[in-house]
Formats: sequence, structure tokens, C-alpha cells
Amino acid sequence: MESGRVRWPAVAGSFYPEDPKDLERSVREQLAAARQPPEGASPPKALIVPHAGYVYSGPVAATAYAALRPLRGRIERVVLLGPSHHVPLRGLAVPDAEAFATPLGVVELDPDGVARALGLREVRRLGSAHQWEHSLEVQLPFLQLVLGTFRLVPLAVGDARDDEVAEVLDALWGGSETLILVSSDLSHYHDYATARRLDDATSRAILALRPAALGPESACGGSSSRHAAGASTRSSSTCGAPATPPGPVIAWSAMAPTRSPRETAEAPD
Repeated sequence: MESGRVRWPAVAGSFYPEDPKDLERSVREQLAAARQPPEGASPPKALIVPHAGYVYSGPVAATAYAALRPLRGRIERVVLLGPSHHVPLRGLAVPDAEAFATPLGVVELDPDGVARALGLREVRRLGSAHQWEHSLEVQLPFLQLVLGTFRLVPLAVGDARDDEVAEVLDALWGGSETLILVSSDLSHYHDYATARRLDDATSRAILALRPAALGPESACGGSSSRHAAGASTRSSSTCGAPATPPGPVIAWSAMAPTRSPRETAEAPD
């Protein structure tokens, strides 16, 4: 594969270790320390997972990824959505690359999934939206170590309407061979009490299949999270620099949605 067709890591060495051995050790340690799913629990079809640096949200993300262990060798395609932090974007965007690289190796894109996404009016190809985007990149080392080999459909989500994101998720939902992964943090830079209030309300709305209750302050990646509503909570956490009174914090949660966007839309209130 030509090197120009590979999207190279942008945040290795800052959001997670750049050295492959250090990175593998870090991820495996977080997975080992994570709360394990109940014995006999069905592996999730979809996950909502945070995207901060591993030292912050890594332990929360690991609780979600630990639930995927039974799916190793069974997942062929991962559809990964995350908010575009650096490039203003109308709708959603796939990259112009054919593969994403991390210090652990190269993950090839799924050409059929990318083509299906590009067949929707709200999706376009925009390499710049992916070049520096961390919300997608930080998920890959966890996926590589837990799932092994798979193909990727990465989507940077910009200013997109709820029905547009739902249409993309429905088109790519697939069967047991496909995992849906939404990269989203919760509230940002509120005081601790406010963050807890907002995040508790966000979690309740997702668990209760009420996507319309999620507002712009609910999550970083909120439009995608709204259409992954209907979930079980794996773990949650908040982080902030110690201060008196408590200073601004960022919150994370890991959840496992149980219904597709269409099933969610059809569910009774």
C-alpha cells in the first residue's frame, strides 16, 4: 500500500504512548484492571466510548472494550464515528486514505462500507477532517488489541442533523459482523456539581431511549450519541485539576447501546 494512502498517527506520544511496546503494555494493563462484564452477558453491538488521553479516560474506555473480547475473530468491520474537532464540516466525512496506522500496525479501511457511506447525501470525502482528528485515532489501539484483524469505516461528524446521522448509522448497522463505535466525551469545563447534574441527565436519557433529551451541552459528539441511545452503562468518571472550590472538569462514560437508530425511533416514549 502506498504510504500516501495511509493516514498516519497524529496524537501518538501525546494522547497515548508512541512506542509500540509501551502502548501495548498500557492498553493491556487498563484492560486487565477494567471491570469485567457479567458472566454470560451478550457482547455489545455498539459502544459509546470516550476519547481523551489514555491517562485520563483510558480506564473508562477499557471497561467498554473488555466486553468485546468474545468478539475477537468475529468482527469484520468497525464503523467508527467521532466529532470533528479541528475542521468545520457540514455533515459527515470519510477520509481520502485507504488505511489508518497506529504504532501497533495498519488498519485497512472497508471499501464497501466507505462506498455505502458516500452514497448518502450527507457524507463526503474530506481528508483534512481526519488528518489531526484524535477522537477516532485513540480508539484504534484498543480495537487492534481486543479484536485483532478488522476493517474500518471512519466518519468525522460535523454539523449534522439528527436524521442525517441516523441515516448513516442505519445504512452501516449491518449484522453480527459489524461493530458500531461512537467516540464521545460527556460535559466539558463545568464545575463538578454542574457536570454531575448534566452527565447524570445525559446518562438517564440514553438509558431511557430519549435521544431528544440530549442537548448541545450533553456530550462532545452529541449528534452521534443521540442515535446510539438505549444503552447499559459500563463505567463513568470525571477529571479536573485539584482546586478549592473544585475547578472545571471533563466527564466520560462508556455505554453499550442495544438498539439501532431505527429501532430507537420506533420505540414508545
